[in-house]
Amino acid sequence: MKSKNTNLFFKNNHLLFYLSCLMAIVVTVEMLGFAYLLQQLLDIATQQDVEKFMPFVGKSGVFIIVLAVSNYVYIKLKCTFVKRALLQYKNETFNTLMQKNVGSFMKENTSAYVSTFTNDITNIETNYLNGTFSIIAMTTSFVGAVIMMFYYNLTLSLITCGLCLILIVVSSMAGKKLTPLVRNVSDKNEMFVNQIQDLLSGFSVIKNFQAEEEGIKLFKEENQTLENAKFSMKLTEGNVQNMSMQTSYMIQIVMFLVGIYLTITGQITVGVVIAFVQLMNNLMSPIQSLPVLFANRKAAIALVDKLVSYTESTDEETGTLVLEDVVDNISLSNITFGYEPDKTILHDINVNFEKGKKYAIVGGSGSGKSTMLNLLLKTHLSYKGEINFANKELKDITYDSLSQAISTVQQNVIVFNTNIKDNITMFKHYDDAVIEKAVQLSGLQRLVDEKGYDYVCGENGVNLSGGEKQRISIARALLKNTSIMLMDEATSALDAETATSILNQILEIENLLSIVITHNLNKNILEKFDEIIVMQKGRIVEVGSFDDLLEQKNYFYSLYNILE
Repeated sequence: MKSKNTNLFFKNNHLLFYLSCLMAIVVTVEMLGFAYLLQQLLDIATQQDVEKFMPFVGKSGVFIIVLAVSNYVYIKLKCTFVKRALLQYKNETFNTLMQKNVGSFMKENTSAYVSTFTNDITNIETNYLNGTFSIIAMTTSFVGAVIMMFYYNLTLSLITCGLCLILIVVSSMAGKKLTPLVRNVSDKNEMFVNQIQDLLSGFSVIKNFQAEEEGIKLFKEENQTLENAKFSMKLTEGNVQNMSMQTSYMIQIVMFLVGIYLTITGQITVGVVIAFVQLMNNLMSPIQSLPVLFANRKAAIALVDKLVSYTESTDEETGTLVLEDVVDNISLSNITFGYEPDKTILHDINVNFEKGKKYAIVGGSGSGKSTMLNLLLKTHLSYKGEINFANKELKDITYDSLSQAISTVQQNVIVFNTNIKDNITMFKHYDDAVIEKAVQLSGLQRLVDEKGYDYVCGENGVNLSGGEKQRISIARALLKNTSIMLMDEATSALDAETATSILNQILEIENLLSIVITHNLNKNILEKFDEIIVMQKGRIVEVGSFDDLLEQKNYFYSLYNILE
C-alpha cells in the first residue's frame, strides 16, 4: 500500500533510498552466507581435514571484515536517508500548515498538531521508513534461505516449507487486527496531549478555584483511556508474536528430527543439518515479523495521511484582488453575523472608517466589539452584508495583501521563547533606528535598558510581566508601519499612566487609521478620538465625539458614569 503523501519522504532522496535498499539486500545475503560457513567448518571438523581448516580460517576472517564494512555502509546510508526524509517531510508539512488562513486554524485544536508532529512522527520513522528496509531485508532473507535449503536437500526443504505455510497463515490472520489498534492509539494520544495542554494552561485557574482533585481526575481518566488503548495494541502484537514463536518451535523440532534421520541414513552430512538450523532462523524470522511489519507500515501510512489532511484542510482562498498598502476607507454595510447559524452576534452593522482618523469602540462585555474587529481581519466569511476596503469587498481581497495593510494588537499576546528583539521584529530584519523608535513609542525602553535586546523571554513570555508582553505586541504593530492599526484591549495589562502615554503617542501618528477597542473610558483619552462607536447587544447604538455623546445622555452617558 502506498499513499501519494509519502512522496514527500523521497523528494530529492531517491538515490539514497535505492542505495540503502541495495545495501540491505547485500548485507542480508552476506548474513545468509554464515550458514554456508558453519556447514563447511563442521564438515571439515567431522572429516578431520587439517589441510582445509587453516585456509578456511582466513576465509572466515575475510567474511567477517566484509560483513562489518557492508553493515557500516548500510547503516550510514539508511540513517542519512531517514534524516533527510524526516527533515523535508516535517518542513514541507509545517510550511503547508503556515499557508492556512487564520479562520481555518482558529477552528482547529492545536494539540492535534502537537501530537502528530511528535508521537506520530516517531511512529512513522520507526514503522514506515525504517520498517520499509526491515521488510526488504526480511524478504531477502526468506527468499535466500529457501533457495539455499533447496540447494542442500530437496526432501528436507519441502517438509520445512510445508510446515512454514502453517506459520504464514497464523501470522497473517493475527496481523490484520493490529492496524486499527495502532490508529486508535494515535487518536487517544492526541486526546491525551489535548487534556494535558488544557490542564497546564489553566493551572492558575485550577489552583484559584481549588479544583486540583477534579483536574487530577480528568488527567487520570484520559491517561487510563490512552494506556488501555496501548495495552490492547501491545497485547495483540504480543499474541501475534507468541503464536508465531510457538509455531516456529514446532517447525524447528520437526525439521531437526527429519535432518537427524537423513544424516543417520547417509543422505546428508551433519554440516548440512547445522546449515538448515541456521537457515531456519533466516526463514522463521521473516515469517514471524513480516505480518507485523506490514501491518505497522500500513498504520504508519495512515498517520502520514492524517497529518497531511490536518495541514491541508483550510477554507478556500476566495480573494483575488490585491489591497494597496494605503487604504482610504473601510466600510461595513448591513453586516449581520453569528458564529453559529442560530446565534446572531452582530445585527445590521453600518459604520465607516476613514484614512488617518482615530476610532474608539466601547460597550459592555459581549456587545460584539471583538467580533466586529475579527471580521475586518477576514477570520470569518459567513457574514451577511458588505465589508469594503477602499471599495473592494473583503471576500475578494487576498489574505496576504490584507495582512500587509493591517497591524493588530490583541489582548491575548503571544510571546515566543526567544529574545526580545526577535519577538519585536518577528524574526525579520529592520534598521536599528526603526526598532528603537518602536521600542520608545511602545514603552519598552526601560525593559530593553535593563535586560538588553538579547534577553530571552521564555515560553510564552514567562520571564516577562503582562504589561511587558503587551508592550512587545504594541512594538510589533508599530514596527510593521501599516496604514491601519486594530487594537483590542491592547493596554488592559498596563497601569493607567503607561496606558495613557502609549495611546496618546499612537493617536498622534499621522495618516494612521486606528480602531481601538477599550474599556478604559478615560476622558483625556476619549476626547482625542475622532469618533466613538458605542455597541450594545451586537448593535451600534451611538456614534459621535466624546462631548456629543455625553450631551445626548443616552447609553454611552450611563456607561461612562459607571466605568469612569
